[in-house]
Amino acid sequence: MITPAEARSGKGHRDENFPVASRVIHPRHRGPILAFYEFVRTADDIADHPSLPPQEKLALLDRLEASLLGSGDDDAVGVALRSQLDERQLSPRHAQDLLTAFRLDVTKLRYRDWDDLIDYCRYSAMPVGRFVLDVHGESRATWGANDALCAALQIINHLQDCGKDYRALDRVYIPRDAFAASGAAVESLGAERASPALLDTIRALARRTGELLRESRPFSAGIEDTRLALEVAVIQTFAERLVRLLATRDPLSERVHLGKAGVAGFGLVGLLWGASRRVGRIFAASHKPQDA
Repeated sequence: MITPAEARSGKGHRDENFPVASRVIHPRHRGPILAFYEFVRTADDIADHPSLPPQEKLALLDRLEASLLGSGDDDAVGVALRSQLDERQLSPRHAQDLLTAFRLDVTKLRYRDWDDLIDYCRYSAMPVGRFVLDVHGESRATWGANDALCAALQIINHLQDCGKDYRALDRVYIPRDAFAASGAAVESLGAERASPALLDTIRALARRTGELLRESRPFSAGIEDTRLALEVAVIQTFAERLVRLLATRDPLSERVHLGKAGVAGFGLVGLLWGASRRVGRIFAASHKPQDA
């Protein structure tokens, strides 16, 4: 059996669609966030490995969890994250939830409906934001908006890569009832271009994802750490732009990602938007009537 490190795809945090511990984040928080990313990236690469059999993938994920929990020291990414968690007195729960999602990726290839997909996101996406919030010492009152944003990001990624996931892994995150509602067939994901019915399916899901992004809009304004609030504002802006792209483009034949110019431009918009909301919040607090 290969090791978890040998299963890595070579993809790093700079290759992701969204910022991962960007320079906006305070340097004191970058260490644990990047350690978390490397652990999760390794688990993701194991689950997505094109040639490993399912049982070997599950065994490697178990081995990663053992290194996270201190039952073994063979895997550097688990040891590094465990050290960061111990230093901050943080729980491994969020990382373990993500391992649950990666085990589902190995064993579950289809989803029944929107609720089934959101339940998957509870393990695959929401713990990422919750971990970052915990690192920053933020209130758990932010978790509802975080969960909406993280679920939206996950579903955007599913829609961007729907053809690739089907062809490479026979994995389909678009729910069965969404296909049925538009009269599309799962097999249409293997075509070079999306059929009209499949485009209707994708666009209906993009609209529902837009509803999640409306729920997450207040998120950045509710975060105490100014740097993290700005980072979240940038990510929110990226996500809203990508949902608009999914409403007009075919992810089977067209690029539904932001290029470097788009990332820079929408990053600037996000920073300005987040900063304006932050100033408004500070101004309101400074003008709050004092108790008599």
